[in-house]
Amino acid sequence: MRKGALAGLPLLALAGFAVAQQAPAPRDVSALYRPFEAPPGERTRGDVPWPAPGNVSLPEPIPGIGRPATSAEIAGWDIAIRPDGANLPSGRGTVQEGEELYLQHCASCHGDFGEGIDRWPALMGGRGSLTTDTPRRTVGSFWQHAPMVFDYIRRAMPYTAPQSLTNDEYYALTAYVLYLNELIAEDAVMDRESLPRVEMPNRDGFVLEERPDTENVACMQNCRQGRPVTVTMDSRQFVQPGSGSGTSEP
Repeated sequence: MRKGALAGLPLLALAGFAVAQQAPAPRDVSALYRPFEAPPGERTRGDVPWPAPGNVSLPEPIPGIGRPATSAEIAGWDIAIRPDGANLPSGRGTVQEGEELYLQHCASCHGDFGEGIDRWPALMGGRGSLTTDTPRRTVGSFWQHAPMVFDYIRRAMPYTAPQSLTNDEYYALTAYVLYLNELIAEDAVMDRESLPRVEMPNRDGFVLEERPDTENVACMQNCRQGRPVTVTMDSRQFVQPGSGSGTSEP
């Protein structure tokens, strides 16, 4: 190896150390990720308006990295619907319109009447079965809020071409699925005003967890702090270490 190459190594190492030492301390952003508290007296409903976030500010953008998203780019991602119906788009659809669309786009997997085919899930039935030994989780028995039915159908269906229909067509499909579950009348019209008013049978069947967010700081050195580390289970085979089934050493 050339002498010049060896001579340069300490200088490079020293320069790198100096840069690391001069780096600014990371900003404490833990307050940005704390969950909102549920509204008083409402612990099981997601359609109750939640408090506005407190006075928090996002970190300043780093110069030279990225650019502000355009309105069109934001609109392409901003499709999430809240349980209370917030962010539902304009449009409308009837049960009759939804039946034709359902037979065209959905029946091949979910059956003509939402009964499900083979491994594809049923969309109707199962009312009152969640507390039995054979629960059936369907739109009518398990789902908590009607706007979320629209949200999922628009986000993920049709299976081979998600988000390929119009908002009117997604409202119509949502109306038909709710009609199959006997939740709305045959002449019902679903839109951003009427859909949130549909009361789902399992609307009070969920509990909002108030589990706090936790920080996970990676340990890079002296992590054991003198404590022994042992393997108590081989995760690949679920048998005791040393059985010959797989790795048994830390």
